Amino acid sequence: IIQRIPRTHRYQLTPTGHEQALFLTRVHNRLIRTGLADLADPAQPTALRTATRAYDKAIDDYLQRAGLAA
Repeated sequence: IIQRIPRTHRYQLTPTGHEQALFLTRVHNRLIRTGLADLADPAQPTALRTATRAYDKAIDDYLQRAGLAA
């Protein structure tokens, strides 16, 4: 992702690192931000909210079977 510039204490972004940074920025802007907005509005039922509740319940069930605090 980054590489050290020889004989310095500086680093530079590699071409792969640049591509990954752009990809992660796009994922954040297009998916995470909108997904969190869907979860933040309790009055609006969404598929993401339903999936999140199911996921939370599955984790709680697993922790209970394992004898761990939820």
